[in-house]
Amino acid sequence: MKQSIFEIVSNNEIAKNTFEMVLAGDTSAVTAPGQFVNIKLEGFFLRRPISICDWDDESLTIIYKTVGHGTEAMAEMKPGESLDILTGLGNGYNIDAVKEGEKPVLIGGGAGVPPMYGLAKALIAKGVKPQVILGFNTAEEVFYKDEFEKLGAELYIATADGSVGTRGFVTDVMKELEYTYFFTCGPMPMFKAIEGIAKTSGQYSFEERMGCGFGACMGCSCKTKYGNKRICKDGPVLEREEIIW
Repeated sequence: MKQSIFEIVSNNEIAKNTFEMVLAGDTSAVTAPGQFVNIKLEGFFLRRPISICDWDDESLTIIYKTVGHGTEAMAEMKPGESLDILTGLGNGYNIDAVKEGEKPVLIGGGAGVPPMYGLAKALIAKGVKPQVILGFNTAEEVFYKDEFEKLGAELYIATADGSVGTRGFVTDVMKELEYTYFFTCGPMPMFKAIEGIAKTSGQYSFEERMGCGFGACMGCSCKTKYGNKRICKDGPVLEREEIIW
């Protein structure tokens, strides 16, 4: 974990109530796709945990939805403003779980889509071409379709109203695919649906309300087969075999 000051490079709405923010600063603590940052906002007591979409040596990209006063304040921020950010939080996905030549599937639902981008990028760099399923409610909520396609991922989109791609949910696509492993991030109902049809081992990245974001407050602990784990510190990624549903 590292505390740094980042400068906002850009902050643009890319879909309905969904913003992409690019930040310049020290990213040396970011070591794996699926990690997150915790952002301090002026006038708010708790930091806001947001997953990392992409990063390089000098910048990182986050994508967030405006769901409350904190994210609404973020949406008003302009390039050149600075943010106090804790980086390198969480364990991230273990991409060593898949080998070159295997065919994993990545499943992202709504706010769970951004970390799938960084994960797909890391897998492709390793010589693994993933299948990617993105789930949204409607066409106006879809984002990063072009970005995933430019990576060379085999992309599928599901929308609840059928306005883009498959009508239905990510599981309607997943059950038609052949895969060797799965990675996912999204809401709990989606996880439970995936667990009901998954044919292989996999990794779930949990969305959880967090107090501190680095394991001190124990506010986001959950039960596993190996005892209590903190989503922010021991997660947010847990292996399928250890989860108690």
